[in-house]
Amino acid sequence: MQIQEINKIKGLVNISNKAGYLIIGADNLKKYNKKLYLILYSNDSGKSIQKVVNNQKLQTNCDTFEVETQDFSKIVSIENCKIIGLKNLGLSKEIIKVIRGE
Repeated sequence: MQIQEINKIKGLVNISNKAGYLIIGADNLKKYNKKLYLILYSNDSGKSIQKVVNNQKLQTNCDTFEVETQDFSKIVSIENCKIIGLKNLGLSKEIIKVIRGE
């Protein structure tokens, strides 16, 4: 990912976090059972995180994207965080557009 794409996604993730639309961490996502639109996770995440991603994808039919580790840590700015979920459709669509290069 290019720096401007990372910064754009980082801004959208920060907005999501401040507005309360961000679910941080595998344990919190595991417990979450409402509508979810997007999951971003680090490509160095373990089997337990992969399991959470697969379960949430089946339950909520949300989009999932694996992100390079160094890019993910820049986007999320939370130490030791490997996975986040977004529960806002508009912000999720914007992030997906940036990731797909639209």
